[in-house]
Amino acid sequence: MNAVPTTLKNTAIDKFINMKKRFILVFLFLLPFINVKASEPKLYELPRSQVIPIQDTQSNRQYELYIKLPENYEKNSDKKYPVIYFTDAAWHIEILSAATEFLMEEAILVGVSWQKDINEDLKKEHGVHVSRFRDYSIKQSSNSKIQAKYQLGQANNHLNFIRENVIKYIEKNYQTHPEKRTYFGYSAGGEFGAYVLLTQPDTFKNYILGSPAIKGDIPFLSKLTSATTKPLNANVFISYGTLEKEVGEHIEQFITMLKNRNDKSLSLKHPVIEGSHQTAFPLTGIRSVTWLSHLQKEEDKS
Repeated sequence: MNAVPTTLKNTAIDKFINMKKRFILVFLFLLPFINVKASEPKLYELPRSQVIPIQDTQSNRQYELYIKLPENYEKNSDKKYPVIYFTDAAWHIEILSAATEFLMEEAILVGVSWQKDINEDLKKEHGVHVSRFRDYSIKQSSNSKIQAKYQLGQANNHLNFIRENVIKYIEKNYQTHPEKRTYFGYSAGGEFGAYVLLTQPDTFKNYILGSPAIKGDIPFLSKLTSATTKPLNANVFISYGTLEKEVGEHIEQFITMLKNRNDKSLSLKHPVIEGSHQTAFPLTGIRSVTWLSHLQKEEDKS
């Protein structure tokens, strides 16, 4: 058999070595991506936060509380903190967490979730937030089929749950200042807040009602306003977006109703915020927490 010429052998070896080098370089380039795919992603957790299951003892419905504590909370065992309670917990906790982190560092956040054990068919049809239609609405539907399906107008029951279960649990287990409770609600949550303000105003000291969805509710709210002449003793922030023409008209009517009470114990702030119902929300969160921060500072001085 003829021997392979030395020059050809060297050429083959050089090609093999170069190919091996290219393979190693490609492997090293792809290694970070291989590692990313191989590792399991981790869920981000909001610092100093916890999720606590809680039951509505009146209806046996299951909910959750999203609780965020201030920095150094554990180190200040004698300190009492103001609490901001809010509905639509999953939607609102991020903006309120960011706002309070810079504007109200010593506030406790308590978000109330939607019902966890809601009917699965309703959940599939409308989403995990479907219970808010029932819990935050203040009137039943005149359509019997809709009423039977969604059980609207149970704001009073939800308020009882918050007063008897949520607030009592928080004030028993955390270092809170009972006279410095705030409620934050947006859209339907704002409607619920308006109901709380007019029916059991002592539930909170401060009310933040962002773009409250009160279209069609003015006659009912007017009756509630006339039903009691007791001082509301509350600080109220009510806002809506510049592009919310129809909603804004109803909110202005509600503001006029509150002003006509001539209630000296009622402090009212009602800015109009740039944007639509959706885009006004982030600014509402920041503007309202700024307002609340100033209130707290004034109270601390006095």
